[in-house]
Amino acid sequence: MHTNSTIELNKTAYRNNIQFLRKTFGKKVTLSSVVKGNAYGHGLHEFVTMANDCGVNHFSAFDVEEAKIIREALSDKVTIMIMGFVPNEDMEWVITNGVEFYIFDKSRLSTAVKTAKKLSTKAIVHIEVETGMNRTGFDKQELAQVIATLKKETEHLLFKGLCTHYAGAESITNYYRVEKQIKKYQEIYDYICSTGIQPEIKHTACSAASMMYPETRMDLVRIGIMQYGLWSSPEVFVKFLNSYKNKIDPLQRIIAWKSKIMSTKKVNSGEFIGYGTSFLAERKMKIAVVPIGYAHGYSRSLSNQGRVLIQGHRCAVIGSVNMNMMTVDVTDIDAVKKEDEVVLIGSQKDMTVSVASFSDLSNQLNYELLTRIAKTIPRKII
Repeated sequence: MHTNSTIELNKTAYRNNIQFLRKTFGKKVTLSSVVKGNAYGHGLHEFVTMANDCGVNHFSAFDVEEAKIIREALSDKVTIMIMGFVPNEDMEWVITNGVEFYIFDKSRLSTAVKTAKKLSTKAIVHIEVETGMNRTGFDKQELAQVIATLKKETEHLLFKGLCTHYAGAESITNYYRVEKQIKKYQEIYDYICSTGIQPEIKHTACSAASMMYPETRMDLVRIGIMQYGLWSSPEVFVKFLNSYKNKIDPLQRIIAWKSKIMSTKKVNSGEFIGYGTSFLAERKMKIAVVPIGYAHGYSRSLSNQGRVLIQGHRCAVIGSVNMNMMTVDVTDIDAVKKEDEVVLIGSQKDMTVSVASFSDLSNQLNYELLTRIAKTIPRKII
């Protein structure tokens, strides 16, 4: 077990975020918690357990591996929907366990039918349609065959949902593209209904779309980054603030990443610190070594850029971030010592290192930064 650091998940903050989202979307809209990428780096098993305790009972995963972890954590108490990868050899497990899944190509549709027939049951499917993302989904000209199969195989296919995904709803630069997608989705939905079949639910919205284009909320929203207390982009946050009288961020960050000082050392003026010559001590310095590096998800691009909190002081990462450790300038902290707490993400006294500032310094997206945090770091709910 990794003992170099700990990830803390704040249950009270998460409950606040869910309450805000449900109030925003209304009682008729199902909130699906998107937990791909190890629950955006928060720790999948621990996170879904906490989310379920806060009343969340629908989860969207990327693949079968994630679905199995959710099922192990929460048994059959919740609905699981796989949005991405389902290997043919896992189709039987998926259908047997009542796991819902996207179908976006003919081969998966065929495999689903064959497997459901073998098991004498129904596969619960969501048909994904191509509206302009150009990634996965049936083109409109392919739908006649899909519809024919859905009609023919009613004993083995439950047409649960019709879905799509928007190509960058978090940015106003994609406005016309997203608007075209919304229109195209509705046209496809109307076309399918005109053939005599209809999905139980419609869903298209991620966090950004649900806030930027309220009409996309439909029957279910797939909420990722916002449930973790972060906004999809500054544009989404500004749009929200402009639409509400109370100009306060309603979301609370739920993650904190903490470590401890491994050792301290004095360095003379004129000496280089760490590998290479990227940092030269221009005065007598005291440094702290922290046992966290890029192997744990602390990006090497944060060399001479990153900031951590020690004893309520914001301290600079100096020199190159190594695979398993980094050095921090603690010259101006008088009583700093081994075992002192180091906050990599989160708050200490009245200081904060936010995920946003953390990612700005490394030129990483919030999403990228979070999902790169090592799975081996223990997560605990507080």
